[in-house]
Amino acid sequence: MVIELIQGDITTLAVDAIVNAANSSLLGGGGVDGAIHAAGGSEILEACKQIKGGCPVGGAVITTAGKLNAKKVIHTVGPQWGKEDNEEEKLANCYINCLKLARKHDLHRIAFPNISTGVYHFPKEKAAEIAIKSVKKHIKPGQEVFFVCFDDENYRIYKRELQAHTDQA
Repeated sequence: MVIELIQGDITTLAVDAIVNAANSSLLGGGGVDGAIHAAGGSEILEACKQIKGGCPVGGAVITTAGKLNAKKVIHTVGPQWGKEDNEEEKLANCYINCLKLARKHDLHRIAFPNISTGVYHFPKEKAAEIAIKSVKKHIKPGQEVFFVCFDDENYRIYKRELQAHTDQA
């Protein structure tokens, strides 16, 4: 079990699965969702169109990775802060369901973005704490998780949270 922190562009990683912070329609959007669809090409969108009903908040679905260096993309829909009930539980479910889906498909190296912290306005510190706690609790032997932060602020927050959770272990 490995948990690492990376600052950079999630779309460039050579991993088994890149997690996409998607919207419930799975038809692309802004932020990391738009970047993954743009870098992966039309194959990802076409695969998403085949998933009837989209994806519920906290759920996870899997598609091809198209032109990305990953084997698969796992799409998860994070909660919008202040617009839903049980936002913290739903965010935790994003991480838990992605890890379960990765295991089901024999994907060991999984890269997560900072789910719900962009246009969904989830408080970044709280989101980082939930992400790290959820992954630490549900990661299984043989899995490697990479938290990939595009910006300096999230990188600093995740670094601080990872250190705090390492000190508690």
